[in-house]
Amino acid sequence: MKVSADALNPNAISEKSWSAVIADLTKARLTTLVLLTTLVGFYLGWRGPMNFLLMFHTLLGTGLVASGAAALNQLLEREYDAKMRRTQNRPLPSGRMQPATVMLFGGICSVMGLIYLALLVNLLTSVIGAVTLASYLFIYTPLKRVTWTNTLVGAIPGALPPLMGWTAARNVLGNEGWALFAILAFWQLPHFFAIAWMYREDYAKGGFVMLPNVDPSGTRTGQQAVSNTIALMIVSLCPFVFGISGRIYLASALLLGAGFLFFAVQFSRQLTVSRARQLFFVSIIYLPLLLAAMCWDKLK
Repeated sequence: MKVSADALNPNAISEKSWSAVIADLTKARLTTLVLLTTLVGFYLGWRGPMNFLLMFHTLLGTGLVASGAAALNQLLEREYDAKMRRTQNRPLPSGRMQPATVMLFGGICSVMGLIYLALLVNLLTSVIGAVTLASYLFIYTPLKRVTWTNTLVGAIPGALPPLMGWTAARNVLGNEGWALFAILAFWQLPHFFAIAWMYREDYAKGGFVMLPNVDPSGTRTGQQAVSNTIALMIVSLCPFVFGISGRIYLASALLLGAGFLFFAVQFSRQLTVSRARQLFFVSIIYLPLLLAAMCWDKLK
């Protein structure tokens, strides 16, 4: 039976405060991660006394784009979200918000964010923001129902925010900015493969094609988690190689990478929900610690 938001209880909105509904609509935790990585990119890219006003403009514009993208993504996937337990309580499938409202909110946030970045930061950062938005909504989102490689494609828009922070600070692309992009891209893969394994049945109900759904044994899922964690360890050395951060960062990256790899290997050997959850939590711990070490040991 087709699930429609209009057929759900119209009084559902009373179950949550508006702030909580908006937080769900904008995927507040994901948007916070976007802002954190953008901030890191800006901080590492800036030279001299910090320009806090430009930093504020960068974060506000990026936050608007990220919030708009999250809302529009949920608009496009509302019928599929309604079929999955982990997403059926989102604003649209739960009936707390209507499609027209979400379309207006998401469109305004996205357009305003891109214009804001172009006018108050620089055009290059706005263009990267537009690429992030378009690839997330019109390439990654539909691919989730076609091929498991959507996870690889989705890592691209997910990794662009630190590059936006870098270009906001320097107004040029460079090896250092691409290194930050690569770190975020490879970090996302074991992180999302762990999620996909934990919720493989839910994804199947929603009609999403994830690697665990085409790899019931889990062999390829485990291999992907390990190989991409190894790739992450390699690219995590780039900030040291390019002179962004020093030896304290290098030691931290090697130590954190070894720990991350250990849990990825354990997951590949024992393909259980427990091991997947361990890998997921380790990935959440790994990233902020790596970024903190990078910023703490900034060289220039």
